[in-house]
Formats: sequence, C-alpha cells, structure tokens
Amino acid sequence: MKTRYAEVEAYLTKDGSIIRELLHPTRHGNQQQSLAEAIVPAGSKTLLHRHRLTEELYHVTAGQGVMTLGDENFPVTVGDTVMIPPGTPHCIAASGDTELRILCCCSPAYTHEDTELM
Repeated sequence: MKTRYAEVEAYLTKDGSIIRELLHPTRHGNQQQSLAEAIVPAGSKTLLHRHRLTEELYHVTAGQGVMTLGDENFPVTVGDTVMIPPGTPHCIAASGDTELRILCCCSPAYTHEDTELM
C-alpha cells in the first residue's frame, strides 16, 4: 500500500492538532497501527488528553515545542522521539516561531473514541 502526501486531506482532531492520516486501517488496509502527521501551529498547543488503549510515538520533524507527559514538561526539537504509554495525559505546545510537525505512530490505530480530553 502506498499513499501520496499531497492526496491526504488534513482534518482537526479532538485535541486541536491538524492531522493527515498517512496510513490508517479504515482507509488503507493496514491492521495493527496508524501513521499520521500532526501539525501544531506556531504559538498554540494541543488540549491535554489521554488514550485508554493506544500507545503513541511522536517523532518531531520540524519546529520546536514543549511536551507535557504525565507530570513532566520538557522541550522537544527536530529528531526527538517521545513514547506515550496508554492512559498517560499529554499535550504538546509549539514554542517556536514556526509550526511544529510530528509523525505520530499509534498502536492500536488512532480513533476519536479512544481520545479522552482532560
């Protein structure tokens, strides 16, 4: 299965990030996980939330930000990868002058129903 970035339509998630689902079981035939690009506009942040079932990996591809993961807050920048265990409250802020871009891998695949705003 192959997707083309330019053909993937972006949408707004419950947490306020702009998402492009690069591979998702409901559209592409993969089964165990999803891969998406999240964009957090400069000067904004996602809403604090958690996923009951889903483990997430964030890999920063552009920009810089501040990650909240449980009780921790720490800076992230290009090349950093963060593991978010299921049930852990988290959010991320774009702290620079440019948007923050993140590759998000979710297993099991992302669903709105598994997202609980805090």
